Amino acid sequence: MFGLIKNKPLLNQASTDWLHEAFGWSLRNFNADYFHADTQLVLPTNEYFPGVVDSTEGMAKLIFEQIKQYAGVSHWPTLVIDQNQCPLMDRTPLLLQGAIRGGAEGSVVTDQSQPLSIPYNPQQINNPEGMIASFAHILAYYLGQMSQEPPPGGADHWPETTELLAIFMGFGLMFANSAFTFKGGCGSCYNPNAVRQAALSEYEATYALALFAVLKEIPNATVNRHLKKHLRGFYKKAVKEIQTSREGLSELMSIGREPAPQAETGL
Repeated sequence: MFGLIKNKPLLNQASTDWLHEAFGWSLRNFNADYFHADTQLVLPTNEYFPGVVDSTEGMAKLIFEQIKQYAGVSHWPTLVIDQNQCPLMDRTPLLLQGAIRGGAEGSVVTDQSQPLSIPYNPQQINNPEGMIASFAHILAYYLGQMSQEPPPGGADHWPETTELLAIFMGFGLMFANSAFTFKGGCGSCYNPNAVRQAALSEYEATYALALFAVLKEIPNATVNRHLKKHLRGFYKKAVKEIQTSREGLSELMSIGREPAPQAETGL
Protein backbone atom coordinates (compact mmCIF):
# COMPACT_ATOMS: atom_id res chain seq x y z
CA MET A 1 0.00 0.00 0.00
CA PHE A 2 2.84 2.38 0.78
CA GLY A 3 3.72 4.68 -2.13
CA LEU A 4 0.66 3.70 -4.14
CA ILE A 5 -1.15 6.97 -3.44
CA LYS A 6 0.50 9.80 -5.35
CA ASN A 7 0.21 13.45 -4.42
CA LYS A 8 -1.79 15.59 -6.81
CA PRO A 9 0.45 17.91 -8.89
CA LEU A 10 0.49 21.48 -7.59
CA LEU A 11 -0.18 23.04 -11.01
CA ASN A 12 -1.76 21.64 -14.14
CA GLN A 13 0.73 19.75 -16.28
CA ALA A 14 0.75 22.36 -19.05
CA SER A 15 1.78 25.12 -16.61
CA THR A 16 4.48 22.99 -14.98
CA ASP A 17 5.90 21.93 -18.35
CA TRP A 18 5.94 25.52 -19.61
CA LEU A 19 7.73 26.81 -16.49
CA HIS A 20 10.42 24.14 -16.88
CA GLU A 21 10.78 24.87 -20.59
CA ALA A 22 10.95 28.63 -20.01
CA PHE A 23 13.61 28.21 -17.35
CA GLY A 24 15.60 26.01 -19.74
CA TRP A 25 15.21 28.68 -22.45
CA SER A 26 16.53 31.31 -20.02
CA LEU A 27 19.54 29.18 -19.11
CA ARG A 28 20.40 28.46 -22.75
CA ASN A 29 20.11 32.05 -23.94
CA PHE A 30 21.21 34.19 -21.01
CA ASN A 31 24.44 32.76 -19.65
CA ALA A 32 23.92 29.71 -17.47
CA ASP A 33 27.40 30.19 -16.00
CA TYR A 34 26.48 33.67 -14.79
CA PHE A 35 23.27 32.30 -13.31
CA HIS A 36 25.07 29.62 -11.29
CA ALA A 37 28.07 31.73 -10.26
CA ASP A 38 26.75 35.26 -9.82
CA THR A 39 22.96 35.47 -9.71
CA GLN A 40 21.59 35.79 -6.19
CA LEU A 41 18.16 35.65 -4.64
CA VAL A 42 17.28 39.30 -4.08
CA LEU A 43 15.50 39.82 -0.77
CA PRO A 44 12.94 42.57 -0.07
CA THR A 45 14.93 44.08 2.80
CA ASN A 46 16.69 47.31 3.66
CA GLU A 47 20.00 45.46 3.44
CA TYR A 48 19.37 44.80 -0.24
CA PHE A 49 17.79 48.18 -0.92
CA PRO A 50 19.48 50.72 1.37
CA GLY A 51 19.25 54.47 1.11
CA VAL A 52 16.83 57.31 1.77
CA VAL A 53 15.89 60.10 -0.63
CA ASP A 54 13.43 62.97 -0.39
CA SER A 55 11.42 62.51 -3.59
CA THR A 56 9.45 59.87 -5.43
CA GLU A 57 11.61 60.27 -8.51
CA GLY A 58 14.77 59.97 -6.44
CA MET A 59 13.51 56.81 -4.74
CA ALA A 60 12.54 55.24 -8.07
CA LYS A 61 15.99 55.95 -9.51
CA LEU A 62 17.73 54.63 -6.40
CA ILE A 63 15.75 51.39 -6.41
CA PHE A 64 16.27 50.88 -10.12
CA GLU A 65 20.03 51.33 -9.96
CA GLN A 66 20.17 48.69 -7.24
CA ILE A 67 18.02 46.37 -9.37
CA LYS A 68 20.38 46.84 -12.32
CA GLN A 69 23.29 45.80 -10.13
CA TYR A 70 21.60 42.61 -8.93
CA ALA A 71 20.47 41.79 -12.47
CA GLY A 72 24.04 42.16 -13.72
CA VAL A 73 23.17 44.92 -16.18
CA SER A 74 24.65 48.00 -14.52
CA HIS A 75 26.41 48.69 -17.83
CA TRP A 76 23.16 49.16 -19.74
CA PRO A 77 22.34 52.79 -20.65
CA THR A 78 18.98 53.59 -19.06
CA LEU A 79 16.77 56.55 -18.25
CA VAL A 80 14.18 56.26 -15.44
CA ILE A 81 11.12 58.37 -16.18
CA ASP A 82 7.63 58.84 -14.77
CA GLN A 83 5.24 56.67 -16.81
CA ASN A 84 2.93 59.67 -17.19
CA GLN A 85 5.67 61.24 -19.28
CA CYS A 86 6.51 57.99 -21.06
CA PRO A 87 3.24 56.12 -21.58
CA LEU A 88 4.49 53.63 -24.17
CA MET A 89 7.23 51.04 -23.76
CA ASP A 90 10.38 51.90 -25.71
CA ARG A 91 10.97 49.26 -28.39
CA THR A 92 14.54 50.35 -29.11
CA PRO A 93 16.63 47.19 -29.44
CA LEU A 94 19.92 46.65 -27.69
CA LEU A 95 23.05 46.15 -29.78
CA LEU A 96 25.47 43.86 -27.99
CA GLN A 97 29.18 44.71 -27.97
CA GLY A 98 30.16 42.50 -25.05
CA ALA A 99 28.64 40.51 -22.21
CA ILE A 100 24.87 40.84 -21.85
CA ARG A 101 25.15 40.55 -18.07
CA GLY A 102 28.13 41.41 -15.92
CA GLY A 103 29.74 43.55 -18.62
CA ALA A 104 31.67 46.79 -18.42
CA GLU A 105 30.21 50.26 -18.87
CA GLY A 106 29.63 51.06 -22.52
CA SER A 107 29.63 47.42 -23.67
CA VAL A 108 25.94 47.60 -24.61
CA VAL A 109 24.41 50.39 -26.66
CA THR A 110 21.08 51.08 -28.35
CA ASP A 111 20.61 51.41 -32.08
CA GLN A 112 20.97 55.18 -31.86
CA SER A 113 23.09 55.38 -28.68
CA GLN A 114 20.01 56.47 -26.77
CA PRO A 115 19.34 55.20 -23.23
CA LEU A 116 16.58 52.67 -22.72
CA SER A 117 13.43 54.26 -21.31
CA ILE A 118 12.46 52.79 -17.92
CA PRO A 119 8.98 54.01 -16.92
CA TYR A 120 7.90 53.87 -13.30
CA ASN A 121 4.54 54.23 -11.58
CA PRO A 122 4.77 56.97 -8.89
CA GLN A 123 1.89 55.38 -6.98
CA GLN A 124 3.96 52.22 -6.47
CA ILE A 125 6.36 54.06 -4.19
CA ASN A 126 4.45 52.69 -1.18
CA ASN A 127 4.40 49.21 -2.73
CA PRO A 128 8.15 48.57 -3.02
CA GLU A 129 7.89 44.89 -3.93
CA GLY A 130 5.52 45.77 -6.75
CA MET A 131 7.86 48.51 -7.96
CA ILE A 132 10.89 46.20 -7.83
CA ALA A 133 9.02 43.52 -9.77
CA SER A 134 7.85 46.07 -12.33
CA PHE A 135 11.38 47.37 -12.87
CA ALA A 136 12.81 43.84 -13.11
CA HIS A 137 10.09 42.96 -15.62
CA ILE A 138 11.10 45.90 -17.83
CA LEU A 139 14.74 44.78 -17.77
CA ALA A 140 13.60 41.27 -18.67
CA TYR A 141 11.58 42.73 -21.54
CA TYR A 142 14.74 44.22 -23.05
CA LEU A 143 16.87 41.19 -22.21
CA GLY A 144 14.40 38.75 -23.75
CA GLN A 145 14.64 40.52 -27.12
CA MET A 146 18.27 39.39 -27.39
CA SER A 147 17.40 35.70 -27.30
CA GLN A 148 18.74 33.64 -30.19
CA GLU A 149 15.81 31.24 -29.84
CA PRO A 150 12.08 31.90 -29.65
CA PRO A 151 10.65 31.39 -26.16
CA PRO A 152 8.34 28.45 -25.44
CA GLY A 153 4.83 29.34 -26.55
CA GLY A 154 6.07 32.15 -28.79
CA ALA A 155 4.79 35.72 -28.76
CA ASP A 156 1.46 34.74 -27.20
CA HIS A 157 3.32 34.01 -23.94
CA TRP A 158 5.66 37.00 -24.04
CA PRO A 159 4.35 38.68 -20.83
CA GLU A 160 4.68 35.40 -18.90
CA THR A 161 8.08 34.73 -20.48
CA THR A 162 9.53 38.06 -19.42
CA GLU A 163 8.21 37.65 -15.87
CA LEU A 164 9.83 34.21 -15.74
CA LEU A 165 13.05 35.74 -17.04
CA ALA A 166 12.98 38.33 -14.23
CA ILE A 167 12.52 35.51 -11.70
CA PHE A 168 15.50 33.79 -13.36
CA MET A 169 17.48 36.99 -12.68
CA GLY A 170 16.78 36.69 -8.95
CA PHE A 171 13.59 38.66 -8.31
CA GLY A 172 11.20 35.77 -7.66
CA LEU A 173 10.19 36.81 -4.16
CA MET A 174 8.91 40.13 -5.41
CA PHE A 175 6.95 38.51 -8.23
CA ALA A 176 5.33 35.93 -5.97
CA ASN A 177 4.49 38.46 -3.26
CA SER A 178 3.09 41.10 -5.61
CA ALA A 179 1.19 38.87 -8.06
CA PHE A 180 -2.05 39.19 -6.11
CA THR A 181 -3.35 41.95 -3.84
CA PHE A 182 -6.41 41.47 -1.65
CA LYS A 183 -9.05 44.08 -2.53
CA GLY A 184 -11.15 43.82 0.60
CA GLY A 185 -10.97 45.80 3.80
CA CYS A 186 -11.35 49.52 4.17
CA GLY A 187 -11.41 51.55 0.99
CA SER A 188 -8.39 53.61 1.97
CA CYS A 189 -6.20 50.50 2.29
CA TYR A 190 -6.38 49.49 -1.36
CA ASN A 191 -4.99 51.55 -4.21
CA PRO A 192 -5.58 49.85 -7.58
CA ASN A 193 -3.15 52.19 -9.29
CA ALA A 194 -0.30 50.91 -7.12
CA VAL A 195 -0.94 47.24 -7.93
CA ARG A 196 1.35 45.46 -10.37
CA GLN A 197 -0.47 43.83 -13.29
CA ALA A 198 0.82 40.24 -13.18
CA ALA A 199 0.96 37.77 -16.07
CA LEU A 200 1.96 34.75 -13.98
CA SER A 201 -0.38 33.81 -11.13
CA GLU A 202 1.01 33.97 -7.61
CA TYR A 203 1.26 30.16 -7.58
CA GLU A 204 3.01 30.02 -10.96
CA ALA A 205 5.45 32.72 -9.81
CA THR A 206 6.03 30.82 -6.55
CA TYR A 207 6.68 27.61 -8.48
CA ALA A 208 9.18 29.45 -10.69
CA LEU A 209 10.80 30.81 -7.53
CA ALA A 210 11.10 27.23 -6.27
CA LEU A 211 12.80 26.21 -9.52
CA PHE A 212 15.28 29.05 -9.03
CA ALA A 213 15.95 28.09 -5.42
CA VAL A 214 16.42 24.38 -6.16
CA LEU A 215 18.89 25.13 -8.95
CA LYS A 216 20.75 27.56 -6.68
CA GLU A 217 20.51 25.23 -3.64
CA ILE A 218 18.90 27.90 -1.48
CA PRO A 219 17.41 26.62 1.82
CA ASN A 220 13.64 26.76 2.23
CA ALA A 221 13.98 28.88 5.36
CA THR A 222 15.77 31.64 3.45
CA VAL A 223 12.84 31.96 1.04
CA ASN A 224 9.93 31.36 3.41
CA ARG A 225 11.14 34.05 5.78
CA HIS A 226 10.27 36.64 3.13
CA LEU A 227 7.38 34.94 1.34
CA LYS A 228 3.72 35.73 2.02
CA LYS A 229 2.40 33.35 4.68
CA HIS A 230 -0.27 31.74 2.52
CA LEU A 231 2.35 30.84 -0.12
CA ARG A 232 4.85 29.16 2.21
CA GLY A 233 3.20 25.75 2.28
CA PHE A 234 2.81 25.76 -1.51
CA TYR A 235 6.45 26.77 -1.90
CA LYS A 236 7.74 23.89 0.23
CA LYS A 237 5.60 21.44 -1.75
CA ALA A 238 6.87 22.93 -5.01
CA VAL A 239 10.48 22.46 -3.92
CA LYS A 240 9.77 18.83 -3.04
CA GLU A 241 7.94 18.21 -6.33
CA ILE A 242 10.82 19.71 -8.33
CA GLN A 243 13.46 17.75 -6.43
CA THR A 244 11.62 14.46 -6.98
CA SER A 245 11.19 15.15 -10.69
CA ARG A 246 14.71 13.93 -11.35
CA GLU A 247 14.62 13.92 -15.15
CA GLY A 248 13.39 17.50 -15.50
CA LEU A 249 15.75 18.79 -12.83
CA SER A 250 18.76 16.98 -14.28
CA GLU A 251 18.02 18.45 -17.69
CA LEU A 252 18.00 22.00 -16.27
CA MET A 253 21.14 21.38 -14.21
CA SER A 254 23.02 20.18 -17.30
CA ILE A 255 22.40 23.29 -19.39
CA GLY A 256 25.58 25.26 -19.93
CA ARG A 257 27.71 22.84 -17.97
CA GLU A 258 30.27 20.77 -19.82
CA PRO A 259 30.56 17.14 -18.69
CA ALA A 260 33.68 16.32 -16.72
CA PRO A 261 36.42 14.73 -18.86
CA GLN A 262 36.79 10.98 -18.49
CA ALA A 263 39.99 9.87 -16.77
CA GLU A 264 42.31 7.74 -18.88
CA THR A 265 42.51 4.14 -17.78
CA GLY A 266 45.91 3.47 -19.29
CA LEU A 267 44.65 0.26 -20.95
